[in-house]
Amino acid sequence: MGMRPIVGLDAVERAVALGKSADAALLFVGLNSEWDSEGKDRPNLDLPGHQDELIRRVAEANPNVIVVLQSGAPVLMPWLDRAAAVVEAWYPGQEVGNSIADVLLGKADPGGRLPQTFPRRLEDDPTRINYPGEAGHVLYGERIFIGYRFAEKAKIVPLFPFGFGLSYTRFEAGPLRLDKSELEPGGTLMASLEVRNVGPRAGLTVAQFYVADEAASVLRPEKELKGFAKVHLAPGEATTATVALDMRALAFFDVARRAWVAEAGAFVLLAGFSSADIVAQAPFTLRETWVDDTAFHGAGEPP
Repeated sequence: MGMRPIVGLDAVERAVALGKSADAALLFVGLNSEWDSEGKDRPNLDLPGHQDELIRRVAEANPNVIVVLQSGAPVLMPWLDRAAAVVEAWYPGQEVGNSIADVLLGKADPGGRLPQTFPRRLEDDPTRINYPGEAGHVLYGERIFIGYRFAEKAKIVPLFPFGFGLSYTRFEAGPLRLDKSELEPGGTLMASLEVRNVGPRAGLTVAQFYVADEAASVLRPEKELKGFAKVHLAPGEATTATVALDMRALAFFDVARRAWVAEAGAFVLLAGFSSADIVAQAPFTLRETWVDDTAFHGAGEPP
């Protein structure tokens, strides 16, 4: 990234001409340190320059367009329905060429999953109401409702949900099993989900486990990711993805008590392949409220 200037209109015309005579077109687009930086904020989620036009025009000339996107954050994709495939490569480092080639040629399965929610439009971003703020101050009014937590609370369907990712094969999941239905304060809940490769080749997937608090005394997300397990399976092979959930997986931070609190009551564990692809769920109960303030007061010390 940053090795070449952003594509101009003359380059778009050359790409269109080449695309017309090709069996398939590979378009490498994205951002670089000019736009992805911790020292400043991006003004929008657009691809800079004429990159959107490049993809649209080449796709009109050749329907077999594969877009390889390198970015450190979500971008808008107004051309998505015209692309045969999109590979989000992020910034893989010095082996970028080899790693992307292995995925495109089928030598490696694209086993990564999105660690962010990709919105359909800038207005669906939870920071829009408060950013850029006033007089040099920004209120973090979204609080805990960012990413999939915001999308679910606001009933917004994202472009791509958190945890999403495709493979060259297909996976199915069996029932979700818990080692207990009632949990004592300080206990651990073991959860397992059978995952099977039902496709034609070996591949990777990520079983994701989310916790939902049924009746909290504070405002909480619809569900929260609390564990995951990445599995590699041959065709027809099955395995059991297992996670251990302790009290912190059920807790929220209580500012008044200066402590982590998991309230007694009903919870639901949900399992799936993304925040929007939940395939199984199981209820359980925490018998008594659990409180942990040792981070502030030290183990065994009075408040």
